[in-house]
Amino acid sequence: MSSQETTLVVGAGHAGAELVAALRQQQYSGRIILVGDEPQLPYRRPPLSKAYLSGEVDRDSLLIRSAAAYDALQVECLTGVAVRAIDRPGHRVLLDDGRYLEYSKLVLATGGRPRRLADPAADKPNVHYIRTLADIDRLRHDLAFARRLLVIGGGYIGLEAAAVGVKHGLQVTVLEAAPRLLARVAAPEISAFFERAHRARGVDVRTGVSVETFSGTERVESVRLSDGDQLPVDLIIVGVGILPNVELALEAGLEVDNGIVVDSHAQTSVDPDILAIGDCAKHLNGFLCKFVRIESVPSAQEQAKTAAATLCGRFVPHTAVPWFWSDQFNLKLQMVGMSEGYDQLVLRGDPANESFSAFYLRDGVVLSVDAINRPQDFMVAKRLVAERIKVEPHQLADESVPLKSLLSSV
Repeated sequence: MSSQETTLVVGAGHAGAELVAALRQQQYSGRIILVGDEPQLPYRRPPLSKAYLSGEVDRDSLLIRSAAAYDALQVECLTGVAVRAIDRPGHRVLLDDGRYLEYSKLVLATGGRPRRLADPAADKPNVHYIRTLADIDRLRHDLAFARRLLVIGGGYIGLEAAAVGVKHGLQVTVLEAAPRLLARVAAPEISAFFERAHRARGVDVRTGVSVETFSGTERVESVRLSDGDQLPVDLIIVGVGILPNVELALEAGLEVDNGIVVDSHAQTSVDPDILAIGDCAKHLNGFLCKFVRIESVPSAQEQAKTAAATLCGRFVPHTAVPWFWSDQFNLKLQMVGMSEGYDQLVLRGDPANESFSAFYLRDGVVLSVDAINRPQDFMVAKRLVAERIKVEPHQLADESVPLKSLLSSV
């Protein structure tokens, strides 16, 4: 491989940070440039809505690696600068400061951004979205002076924010427009568990309801709900989903369909010299046997390893099993696999004890698992899902039967 080759990575999140390290680990000898529009070096995002928001960790602890570590990897980090356009014929990108950067290979790791509410009043200063360090710094300031927190959205981000609000002694209300919490990602039994858990800790959970109007001049002071109720508020956190950042790809003529479409080697269909990874990429997942866009740190890291192999000339298809986690109060939820299409749910343990696992089965095969405060179950669950193991439901439910014993039954 020519030492003159340049890999340019656009996006300094988890995917981009993992890619540049993986390239060097795989003996890539070319030039590596990492471009990020935030002023910071790549940092860990999951703690933002949890430990960092609650003040348990500081900014420095969020860094994925230090400036010295990037120097040691011979990675050039350009922070606080955005890419404005891709010149595919010229193999270069235009930065917002007017400079051009040339590349041999371009990797788009542009991530996503919070879906915003359509109402103009939702842009008032006490309405917050959670995605970046700057977002959380603004929110922490408001959190110190608030008494009543309204969380719009009953997904993982919203529920994590609600838990932090309770920890700060706020009166917290969660609104979810769907009939239940976590409706897109969890079984009704899991939704019901988290609703009970939040209610037990003082959260006012309201499902099947949305905001109709925001009232207030400088700030939102109250909201009227679709059921006619009026709620006074000091602080609002919106967590209603993520939109992939695909504008650069669209303008460059790449294929986009709820994400930048890439094959199992992370390459775009239109231009093999351009790859995409992370939250912005809709990748062909060899394990799931379909195109998916997955918003998770583990997925971003695995996609980065796939892309690194491709860039080093070793085409290894992406076959990683997706997994996720969420921390709320003293509840650690760990999830592996995708539950879509399940026909049976088996619970192991008692939800009333706040320690149990839920196994999603289809024709007896373990599709996915949600483990709440059960790290040992989760470790075995990852193998059950990855190996597509068929199990007897009564054995899963019977805690006297060790989960590990189900692995050897294949």
